[in-house]
Parts: sequence; C-alpha cells; structure tokens
Amino acid sequence: METVLIVIHLMVVVALVIVVLLQRSEGGALGMGGGGGGGFMSARGAANALSRTTAILAAAFFATSIGLGIYAKVSSGSTSILDQVPVETQDGGSILDAITPESEKQPESGEPAAPSSQ
Repeated sequence: METVLIVIHLMVVVALVIVVLLQRSEGGALGMGGGGGGGFMSARGAANALSRTTAILAAAFFATSIGLGIYAKVSSGSTSILDQVPVETQDGGSILDAITPESEKQPESGEPAAPSSQ
C-alpha cells in the first residue's frame, strides 16, 4: 500500500512541476509555453485550463502527502521516545540515576573526585 501511494505521489509531483512550468509568468521571462503563435486554445482558455489543472494536482499532492503521513504514523511501532524511559526505579532512585551511564556518575561523597596523578 505504501509503495502504491509513493508512486502516485511521485507522478503527481512530476505532473505538478510540468504544469507549473508551462504556465505563463507575469514577468514574462520565465514562462516557457505561454507565448503567441496561435495554439489550439486561446490565451485565456489555456490559462484557465492550466490554473484548474494546477489546483487539482495541488489538492492531489496534499492528499497523498497527508495519506503518507498518516500511514507512517499508523505503521510505526513506538509512539514516543518518552514512553520508553522508566518513570521510577525499583530502588527508589531518580530517573537521572537510571539513565545516566556508570562512567558519568559522580562519586557518592560530597567532595568531587580528585584527578589521579600518574
């Protein structure tokens, strides 16, 4: 299912890029397909068709994006990394004691550990 949705999404993306590039730009320098030459459609009719096609493809793009997001959320195993952290240890220690590696723990006495000289 995911592969089908990704393929549809990619086809919509490619079609959307092509349709956007075909539209005549207001600046006049970037449009590739908006020039004169007497095409089969009038300039206004082509603009309306391309605008409508762009809107439909944009809606399809949003729909497939949301569908892929929902599918990724449903298919993932864990909900959050915070759900995996133990809330309280068995010996009554704090959470930080439970998740801090032994190499980073400070000594139990009130004084800081003196560096060992060799």
